[in-house]
Amino acid sequence: MNGRRHVITPGNVCGVSVQSRSGTRNARSGGVPLSGTRPRGPVIALFGLVLAALLAGHRAVPGAAGTLLDTALPWIGLPVPLLIAFAVYRKAWTGLALALVPAVVWAVLFGGAFLPGASAARHDLRVVSQNLYAGNKDPRATVERLIATRADLIAIQEFRDGAFTRRLDALYPFSARRGTVALWGKFPLRESKVVDLGLGWPRALRVRAESPRGEVAVYVAHAGSARPGATRKRDVSVNRLSDTIRADGSKRVVLLGDLNTATTDRELGRLVPMLREAQLTAGKGLGFTWPSSFPVTRPDHVLYRGVKAEAATTLRTPGSDHRAVQADFSVDS
Repeated sequence: MNGRRHVITPGNVCGVSVQSRSGTRNARSGGVPLSGTRPRGPVIALFGLVLAALLAGHRAVPGAAGTLLDTALPWIGLPVPLLIAFAVYRKAWTGLALALVPAVVWAVLFGGAFLPGASAARHDLRVVSQNLYAGNKDPRATVERLIATRADLIAIQEFRDGAFTRRLDALYPFSARRGTVALWGKFPLRESKVVDLGLGWPRALRVRAESPRGEVAVYVAHAGSARPGATRKRDVSVNRLSDTIRADGSKRVVLLGDLNTATTDRELGRLVPMLREAQLTAGKGLGFTWPSSFPVTRPDHVLYRGVKAEAATTLRTPGSDHRAVQADFSVDS
């Protein structure tokens, strides 16, 4: 043997690759697939179809699970880019095609919110709404931020009297206060009355606001709380509010408030198509407002009919656990 040692390695037996521990073999010329690998296309396709079904069919999921799904709906699309990237990496083209389905559904549902909104060059009416937060340690700072918007109407939920009230009274000569909701205006607010939401104390009001361009029926509301598995109070209050607005014969209506109902929640559908969401028609993005530090949903709304939304945005305000919502409208006289 000429004094040489011939070592047979696991990788060189008659041109055959041998992996001793797993028993996996791969003939160099035969192209036998490794037994440890599995087709990824069907798995990717399945995930894609599940995501698409959740996005498109969320209203079919009943009960508390359905409400939770509605609220989290925009976030259901979060895994889609990762799914697409993985499909490309694995060259799973069938899986890629089906992974694009939830992307298309998400774009149909939410893509319009990221298109340029209406021009804010002209507006006749600017409104701002804020859940002041009952535990707010510095409500005056919150209110100062609202005043800085130069809004014509400022709506507040979780209202309580304090020094900030006098500040608003000094700048806004007209106001309406009922229970824990209030409205301040630069022009007359007539016929203030409570809207009964069935919560045991006043949490909604309606006024007739006499804007320079015409009369507007303005509602300020704070619907019942909603938590996973406990949405009855919220549902009842939204139903009552919907019935009241449906019966309102006013040409122009603006609803401001914390409805404890996400834009995607089926309960908000009770107010649609009666009213439109200013953020969706004139804002940019989904306009999440809660929690203020890192908002993941939008319980705060500016809904309207009979006026034209020109712009909409959210405002980060100090002291509150909600961001404020703002909208500009043109009012045809």
